[in-house]
Amino acid sequence: MTDLADFVPTLLGVGLLMVLTVAVLSAFRAPHSVAPALAILRGAAQLAVISVILGGVITSPAWVSVALLVMFSVAAVTASRRLGWSWNSLGVVGGSMALGITATLVIVFSTGAIGFTPRYALAIGGIVVGNSMTIATLAGRHFAGTVIARWEEVEAWLALGATRRQSTLELARHAVYSALIPSTDQTKTTGLVTLPGAFVGAIFGGVSPLEAGRFQIVVLASIMAAGSITAVTLIGILAPVRVRPAPPG
Repeated sequence: MTDLADFVPTLLGVGLLMVLTVAVLSAFRAPHSVAPALAILRGAAQLAVISVILGGVITSPAWVSVALLVMFSVAAVTASRRLGWSWNSLGVVGGSMALGITATLVIVFSTGAIGFTPRYALAIGGIVVGNSMTIATLAGRHFAGTVIARWEEVEAWLALGATRRQSTLELARHAVYSALIPSTDQTKTTGLVTLPGAFVGAIFGGVSPLEAGRFQIVVLASIMAAGSITAVTLIGILAPVRVRPAPPG
C-alpha cells in the first residue's frame, strides 16, 4: 500500500508546474491563462478516481467495456463542444470517431497484434479514443477556420458552377492533413526525440524493451489509422457547406 507521504513530492512538483504555467501565460496576457491549471486539477481528480476504480475492474471484460464507453462518450462530447455544440454535431463527431476506433481495434485484436484481454483492451482503447478526439477537434477547427478565412474563394467556385463539395475539396484535404501532423510527427520521431508513455509505462511495469516496443508500434499505427478514418469521415460530412460556418468555440 502506497503511503500518502509518498505523494508529497508529486503534489509539490505538479503544484509548481501549475504556478509556472499560469505565470507565463498571465505575463503574456494570453486569454484564459488559468485554464491549463484548472485542466491539470481536473485531470488529477479524474485520474485519482479512475485509478481506484480500475484497480478493481481491470480484469472484468464487462466493466472494462463500461469504462471504454464512458471514455468514448466524454471524448465525443468534448470534441463536439470544441466544434460548436449541438446534438447534430455530437452525432457527426461521435459517429466519425466510432467508425475509426472500431475499425482499428477490430484489426488489432483479430490479427493477434495485441492479445484480446481486458487489460490490453482498456490500454489501447483508451489511447486510441483520446487521440481520435484530438484529431477530430483539430480537423474540424482547421476546416471551419480555413473556410471562414477563404469564404470569398468558396463563393467564387460556387458561382462558377461547382458543387458545394467541390468548392471546399482542397480545404477539406488540407484540414485532414493538418489534423494528422502531430500524430505523424510523434510516430516519425518515436525513439529519437520522444519515448511514448505506453512504451515507458510497459517497461516500468516489468515488460522487456522488445515487447514494449512491439506494443508501442501497434499503438502508434492504431492512432494513425483511427485518426485518419475519423478525420476523413468527419470532414467528408462537414465539407459540403451551404453557408459560411460559425467560428468554432
